[in-house]
Amino acid sequence: MVGTNAAAKGCVESNGSGQNGFAEQKVDDFRRLLGKADGDPLRIVGVGAGAWGSVFTAMLQDGYGQFREKVQIRIWRRPGRAIDKATAEHLFEVINSREDVLRRLIRRCAYLKYVEARLGDRTLYADEILKDGFCLNMIDTPLCPLKVVTNLQEAVWDADIVINGLPSTETREVFEEISKYWKERITPPVIISLAKGIEAALDPEPYIITPTQMINRATGVPMENILYLGGPNIASEIYNHEYANARICGSEKWRKALGKFLRQPHFIVWDNGDLITHEVMGGLKNVYAIGAGMIASLTNESATSKSVYFAHCTSEMIFITHLLSENPEKLAGPLLADTYVTLLKGRNAWYGQKLAKGELSLDMGDSIKGKGTIQGVSAVKAFYELLSHPRLSVLSPEENKNVAPAELCPILKTLYKMLIVRELPLDAILQALRDETMNDPRERIEIAQTHAFYIPSLLGQ
Repeated sequence: MVGTNAAAKGCVESNGSGQNGFAEQKVDDFRRLLGKADGDPLRIVGVGAGAWGSVFTAMLQDGYGQFREKVQIRIWRRPGRAIDKATAEHLFEVINSREDVLRRLIRRCAYLKYVEARLGDRTLYADEILKDGFCLNMIDTPLCPLKVVTNLQEAVWDADIVINGLPSTETREVFEEISKYWKERITPPVIISLAKGIEAALDPEPYIITPTQMINRATGVPMENILYLGGPNIASEIYNHEYANARICGSEKWRKALGKFLRQPHFIVWDNGDLITHEVMGGLKNVYAIGAGMIASLTNESATSKSVYFAHCTSEMIFITHLLSENPEKLAGPLLADTYVTLLKGRNAWYGQKLAKGELSLDMGDSIKGKGTIQGVSAVKAFYELLSHPRLSVLSPEENKNVAPAELCPILKTLYKMLIVRELPLDAILQALRDETMNDPRERIEIAQTHAFYIPSLLGQ
């Protein structure tokens, strides 16, 4: 019950008179920046209710939901997702292990439906339980009750701040739908994207498309109004008030004000102008986290093997970002921490472990019950196909000839051959790591930093 106590303590601190006044001042400051009139609430909408999207919206609700005349917070998710009996039984156990949650449901006259669902007399739905504070992808961590809207138009049409909590693989489709409801808008909303993944466009020229670019192209909202937030954030731990930090990246027009608005005592948000590096790294760390999970499983959690893997995969990440950005942000601070925590405990690492243990198979796809979308799978395909495109080449100092960039990223290449084209067995990740021809990771970083490898066209520029 340590997490419960920490969360309860955090709620007391955030709702104390001093913090309460400070939170209201932050609301007033941001409302003023947006030019909101008295009586017109600041409308914040979370789009997508995966683990991190739900937690992020719930944190805002915890922090600012009490100022009902000034702030309106809601979350959209698709309706109709039924919860099976086994999940309902587990949810019932969670409810009864938490006295605060149990009392809350009884007060809201909502407890009986969970009893009935446990007995199999009633079917619960994901949007229904979200209203009571339960995320389908994170059953063990009860959240605060949320205002849930299942009609997308109703959710977003007048939003001032939109939180993109969708997987990168769904971002384009949903925001193309959203664009239909924003045609009459005079001023565009501010959008904060939490998505971590990319798409690759290969014709006529190869380039990547990040989630913020997807949103921009789908809606026409200018890039200066679209930001990315990332950091070492395991959703359940953040909601239990484990101390964390993050960066809000994008235009100076909004990032500093948003950093201040989003900051809480246990969740420190800094601002940064390098949107591209952070968003690309957000996709890359999911790629390499799958391999990290495999290494952990195949070596029986060998700290040495995991450390060797960490050194090699981070050098590949640095190499790739130097292809995409002329002066990329260094892999440090929240950027490094996000990589570390994802390799250590993220859902992509979990997926890699389960694959290596034989508890999951590739044929099951990348949408896993209780976890949601494993975004690293699509990112492996996108990054490898982009960096192995025949129109791209870099000078290999070892062979003194031009090669595809992917040839200098042996771990990425191995992951692609295991997960996408399935030419190699899953234990091939160990063979790649232990290959005698693998160079010192320092050499790959030096290549990236000392050669003119920046290829602007990879960002469609």
